[in-house]
Amino acid sequence: MKDPRIVIITGMSGAGKTQVIRALEDIGYFCVDNLPPTFIPKFAELCRQAEGRVDRVGLVVDIRGGEFFDDFLSVLEEMESDSLPYEMLFLEASEEVLIRRYKETRRRHPLAPSGRISDGIAAEQQRLETVRGRATHILDTTDMRTADLKQRINEWYGGSETEQKMSITLLSFGFKYGLPLDADLVFDVRFLPNPFYVPTLRKKSGETPAVADYIWKWPISHQYMEKLCGLLEFLMPNFVKEGKSQLVIAVGCTGGLHRSVFIARRLQEWLKTQGYSASIEHRDLHKNEVDEKV
Repeated sequence: MKDPRIVIITGMSGAGKTQVIRALEDIGYFCVDNLPPTFIPKFAELCRQAEGRVDRVGLVVDIRGGEFFDDFLSVLEEMESDSLPYEMLFLEASEEVLIRRYKETRRRHPLAPSGRISDGIAAEQQRLETVRGRATHILDTTDMRTADLKQRINEWYGGSETEQKMSITLLSFGFKYGLPLDADLVFDVRFLPNPFYVPTLRKKSGETPAVADYIWKWPISHQYMEKLCGLLEFLMPNFVKEGKSQLVIAVGCTGGLHRSVFIARRLQEWLKTQGYSASIEHRDLHKNEVDEKV
């Protein structure tokens, strides 16, 4: 049985553990928040027996666990004696920033539910001092933006450097059926020559060679693709740098049968040459009367 990669996230309340969990989930980790430390070895053993289905795990363990947190150090020692590997990420931030974050969210500190936030922070620092010394990575989030935090998590826990950090979906659609609500970018291709007005092509989709050849024979189609790819060539690395985890690129024509389908497929092929993997969905293709015969 293969050992799962276990990342234990702990540290100061308000230092960014929720953002870390979200970043880990975006790169394929199975995450559990506020897990009592006593359950960690058993949970890890279950992951071992999952035959690779759960191979990367993120566990948040902190002082919200109350008296259960007192078992944390003994559990870590048990894991080490059982040769059960783990990594620990300890998050911290300045007192000023932690107080400000609590004020902004209007939440109470777990160790000072009725008192001053600064008293809770001081008590938590003292309680976490020994745990901090066992950390694999210590991350100070005082001056860190959420996008920077996600980038650091990707660097440390994302696997190979070539692993894609952003999920891309290409979506063709017809404007007459409405705009897709989840689109990040929408491109209108209704100005391109329309195969609908060619009787032999009217009921064929943009996936067929005959329609593809018709759309691609016009110089304006080549010009549009050149400009569109140039724009995406600029945007894509900046989206990744910003920490965007999902991107939906929608391409629309009138009915979602010819031009949008063809351009979306061309974009998928171009993205592949740039090192990106993109899924494709033709939202409104089934709403048209389609003859897929070549």
